[in-house]
Amino acid sequence: MKRGNWSRILAAGALLAGLSCLAGPALAADDAEVTRGVTHQILMYPYYTLWDELEFTVANGQVELSGAVSQPFKKQDIERLVSKVPGVVSVADNIKVLPLSDFDDRLRRTIANAIYRDPVLSRYAGMGRAPIHIIVDNGHVTLAGTVNSDMEKQIAGLRASQALSFGTVENRLLVEHPSSKKS
Repeated sequence: MKRGNWSRILAAGALLAGLSCLAGPALAADDAEVTRGVTHQILMYPYYTLWDELEFTVANGQVELSGAVSQPFKKQDIERLVSKVPGVVSVADNIKVLPLSDFDDRLRRTIANAIYRDPVLSRYAGMGRAPIHIIVDNGHVTLAGTVNSDMEKQIAGLRASQALSFGTVENRLLVEHPSSKKS
C-alpha cells in the first residue's frame, strides 16, 4: 500500500475517534430528551390507569419498556407511541399483559376502595393520575407509584393487606419525602 493511502486511513481513523468522543455528551443529552419524550407519551396516554405500571430505560436512543398493563391493546399502543418519540432508535417491549380475570378485577376494585377511602390517603383519590398503582396478577398484589411519606406507604400497604382474604401485598411504593432517621 502506498504511503499516501496509509496517511488517509490514519487521518480518517483519527477523525472518527474524535467524533466519537464528541458524540458521548451529545448522546447523553439525546437520551435525556428521549426520556422526557417517553415520559410525556406515557403520562398523556389516556388509557394508562391505576391498574397499570410502566417503567423504561433509555440508552443511546434504545428504549426498553417494562412493567404490566391490564389490557392487551395497551401494550401495542405504548410501544407504537414510544417508537414515534424523536431520537428513539429502537424499542424493546418487555411489558407484561396481566391475565384477564374477573377475580383480579374484583380484587383491584376492593383494594382501590380500601386505599383511596382511607382518610390519610383519600386526597390522592381526586387526582387525575392516581399516584398509587394496584397491579394484580392472578391474585398476587403489588403496589407501585409514589406517595408523600413513609406513613402513607405503610397505610397503603396495610389497607391493601386488609382487603385481601389470602396472600400478601408487595409494597413497592416510593416515598417522595422519607423521614430522616436520627441516631
